[in-house]
Amino acid sequence: MLNNNIIKNLPPKEIRYSISDERGLYLEIMPNGKKSWRFRYSFQGKKNKLSLGSYPEITLSDARKKRDELRVLLANGIDPQEKRRQEKALTDEKYHFENIAREWHKKFKSRWTEGHAELTLTRLEKNIFPYLGKVPISEITPPKLLEVLRLIEKRGALETAKRVRGICSMVFRYAIACGLAERDSAQDLQGALTPPKGKHLASITDPKKVGQLLRDLANCKSHFSVYCALQLAPLVFVRPGELRHAEWEEFNFEEKIWRIPAHKMKMRSTHLVPLSKQAINILLELKPLTGEGKYVFPSIRSKTIPMSENTLTVVLRRLGYSGEEMTVHGFRSMASTLLNELGWNRDAIERQLAHCERDSVRAAYNYAEFLPERRRMMQAWADYLEELKNDVEKE
Repeated sequence: MLNNNIIKNLPPKEIRYSISDERGLYLEIMPNGKKSWRFRYSFQGKKNKLSLGSYPEITLSDARKKRDELRVLLANGIDPQEKRRQEKALTDEKYHFENIAREWHKKFKSRWTEGHAELTLTRLEKNIFPYLGKVPISEITPPKLLEVLRLIEKRGALETAKRVRGICSMVFRYAIACGLAERDSAQDLQGALTPPKGKHLASITDPKKVGQLLRDLANCKSHFSVYCALQLAPLVFVRPGELRHAEWEEFNFEEKIWRIPAHKMKMRSTHLVPLSKQAINILLELKPLTGEGKYVFPSIRSKTIPMSENTLTVVLRRLGYSGEEMTVHGFRSMASTLLNELGWNRDAIERQLAHCERDSVRAAYNYAEFLPERRRMMQAWADYLEELKNDVEKE
């Protein structure tokens, strides 16, 4: 057994050495004279050791007290090293769910479209971070996560709850790969959420009602860039995120084409949108206002970021169109339904909707497929919409 006199008189040697006290406690003496307490133990057949601090900051009696506390943990089937790791995680921000999620998002967002990357982070920021952001990821059990997801369900956002669970699962899997977590608590919740009712995004496809919608859009009062976005949306019928993230450099007015780069597209393939004369007129009218910046439709608050995903939806609701009647995404269904009814080539319609080949190699070479026909179709579509908008008598 050690005592204070023995400890004080322990000389340094050329190599590190140790001297035992009792019941796993020993003192380690370094060549520079530094003395440190260690606790040696065995747990489930594996030998391990823990540092208890330096002498004389930690006295002999302090070290023995710490040793006894650790032996109590062992007697209760608790690994002292694992307990220490968990306690460290509570104060180490790198283990917090929010920090891990942001790191994951930053690492993988280049593989997604800008709209998808933005929506993914927004879903976490609004639904998870306020409740679990500062919680160590290893402390987030399935019941804890389910409790937060239930809050989303209570708002009636069943689809969002499902999507957020999936996003959390990807964060957990990333944490596991990085050695920051041991299980995917979100995966354990499969089947625990209320399944959303399958439904198509609302759209108006009756020609008379389409005409009324177009007149309402033409008469709406809003910021000019928002107004122009709503006038252009039915003419080009791209996905809402593709419209919001449109950049001036993507438009060639001489060729009358909008070339959307692959990284912005859901199917990761370049997409060509032939521009009708009506679409070009809208863009040229807007250019003096936003043409000096990057985005065609920048945020009202800052020209350096695109328009918010909710901006156009808010205008539709203000005009009296409910979510069950019409959505911004619904302009795509509108075009698909009516163009098919008008007798246009189904393959050309599908290509213009960017329902591309799953084969990425084939898709890379087919972005211009049916382009001459698509040019004729897009101009005819714009003329048709103009007829519907001006044909008040048939209402």
